[in-house]
Amino acid sequence: MSNDIPAVSVLKFLANAGSILKNPLPFHHDNFESKGDTFKLQLGFGNEVVFSRDPGFAKYALQKNQRNYTKSPIQTKDLAKYVGEGLLTSEGSLWKKQRKLIQPAFHKKQLAQLIEAMHTVIKEELQNIKTGEAFDVFEIFNDLAFNTVAKSLFQTEVDRKKINRLQYITEQAQKMLVKELRQPYKSWYFKYAGPIDKHLALTQEARDILMELVEERRASQQKVGDLLDMLLESTYEDGTGMNDEQLIDEILILFTAGHETTSNALTFAASLLARHPEWQDKIYEEYAFAKANSTSLNEFLRHCTVTKQVLEETMRLYPPAYFIDRVNLEEDEYNGMKIPAGSNLLFSCIEIHKHEDFWEDPLKFNPTRFDENTGMYHAAYFPFGAGPRMCIGNNFAMYEMILAVTEMVSRFKITPINTPIEILPLITLKPKNAILEFTAR
Repeated sequence: MSNDIPAVSVLKFLANAGSILKNPLPFHHDNFESKGDTFKLQLGFGNEVVFSRDPGFAKYALQKNQRNYTKSPIQTKDLAKYVGEGLLTSEGSLWKKQRKLIQPAFHKKQLAQLIEAMHTVIKEELQNIKTGEAFDVFEIFNDLAFNTVAKSLFQTEVDRKKINRLQYITEQAQKMLVKELRQPYKSWYFKYAGPIDKHLALTQEARDILMELVEERRASQQKVGDLLDMLLESTYEDGTGMNDEQLIDEILILFTAGHETTSNALTFAASLLARHPEWQDKIYEEYAFAKANSTSLNEFLRHCTVTKQVLEETMRLYPPAYFIDRVNLEEDEYNGMKIPAGSNLLFSCIEIHKHEDFWEDPLKFNPTRFDENTGMYHAAYFPFGAGPRMCIGNNFAMYEMILAVTEMVSRFKITPINTPIEILPLITLKPKNAILEFTAR
């Protein structure tokens, strides 16, 4: 790689290997501070990764010249072997074909059909919050997010054991993938001693469960207006629908991508609100006003601007998708930096979101920075990615999170037990020890 990108040596990488395995973010932050907004990390044996916290470079790769930048094998191969070739993991013509097919299901008008079911699940799941005792809130939001996706996909009654099994399998597959990515030196063991085969067998079990649910829906000839209906009714330009294998790939990806990031963001939001009770009060006031002045959940959501700002600020400080990976197909250049074909690029959303050149007092929790004129359109803000591959479920996620936070704050006051907020960077940025205490309002 060209010498014009500052390099971090393989020796420094190896010297910090232990701490990188636990949490690589402090190591990357130190390198950004000493090397600048873009540096390359030498991993040995000729392997290099370019890290960048330059939002202009990120926009260039994700939007302006996106045709030259493809997803890395982490998604197209490593993740795909567990969830299949769907919208999240595919590239090229397959991705274009699937995006065009599925996008209408996630338009705001279509999502309006799902909001009532979403709200019902959220209210049920929040009943599991116990008052007067400290506990790690992540499991509550993890279940809430998974069951919200499940209900949005299958609004008819589904065997609870099947849903629980699907949740277990998707979480186990992700844990296995994290081990593979963090411990590449054990790849021979993972491959030949059986762990990968074991998890692939679990994934096949999940596919079988989903196929049963699809076949049950077809046999019933019911139309309930859920995501499964929308996927079954979607057709390509030639009038044909998805084959069963592609359909199951997309459903598996909706479960994986649709619950993981949302449960993380909700946990971080609750943790931040616990430490900033004045924002709990603002959300409670907004909730009361919105409820009194809305005749539908759609109208209610439009009133929840403060809650939306809190969630946007949460995802700025703790972006669930904290890195975006790309590989350039052809040699390229950005701001004088030569980027040889096949370079591995990692754009650090968490560093961009906390960069003092782009954010005033970036470490401070300040939702007011997201007024109507900035918010999701801030030039240095990537909570759902950017460009044509921006997350298709961003509206779904925001509706779900607004309903969950307003419902939670309407019922409880939240206080923190431990400080500071702890993180666990895996495939997504997960919360760690999110121990809070709830009291009834």
